[in-house]
Amino acid sequence: MTKSRQTFRTEHKYYLHIHDYHSLRHRASSMLLMDPNSINLDGYCIRSLYFDGPHDHALHDKNNGIFSREKYRIRIYNGKDDVIAVERKKKRGDYVFKESFRISRQEYDQLLSGDYDFLQKKASALLRDFYLALAHRAFRPTAIVEYWREAYVYEHGNVRITFDKKLSAGVNSYDLFDPNLVLEEAIAVPQTIMEVKFDSFLPDAIRNLIQPQSQHRSSISKYVICREVNVKHFKE
Repeated sequence: MTKSRQTFRTEHKYYLHIHDYHSLRHRASSMLLMDPNSINLDGYCIRSLYFDGPHDHALHDKNNGIFSREKYRIRIYNGKDDVIAVERKKKRGDYVFKESFRISRQEYDQLLSGDYDFLQKKASALLRDFYLALAHRAFRPTAIVEYWREAYVYEHGNVRITFDKKLSAGVNSYDLFDPNLVLEEAIAVPQTIMEVKFDSFLPDAIRNLIQPQSQHRSSISKYVICREVNVKHFKE
């Protein structure tokens, strides 16, 4: 099953203090629908395994503010293996294009063991490109990122407002399903990350709701934050 967007979407990110989060959460929940994939009031849990080249291309491209960049990751939800998706996220400034293709648990285990030749035989161009990254660009697992996403949706403009909480980095394993995975908190508790994603325009109703002029936009990368935690842990 393939899920891919055909156009770039705009993505704005903000750090919120806990008080601002509670205020915006109250306004969003009273006006918008919560993502139907939510399993409780905190939303749903996302855990991703990121891949990077031997020279940490994705890490340095982000830190150096390269306008055009991309990242590969494998993502699961709520710790389950019913949905395992290989994703490629492309960035062009504030614009984002995300492609996704599901693989089976058996294929995931195969890939993690270093046997990824099967990817080049897939019908998905994304998986074939992922194979090239692994086989010819020496991409390898570099970080596990986990957080809870509380998401609200608005039909006009295809808007998603998300509050990403409890951001943590895996520090002892690169296996998404490792029962002994140790997660270390990556940002201070008073902060929450808000993301606002939309297509060609941000409706006035949403602009008035989130009041972006009163928030501080930031160039936030959960991958970079968790890589820094990971590197720090292994240096100690």
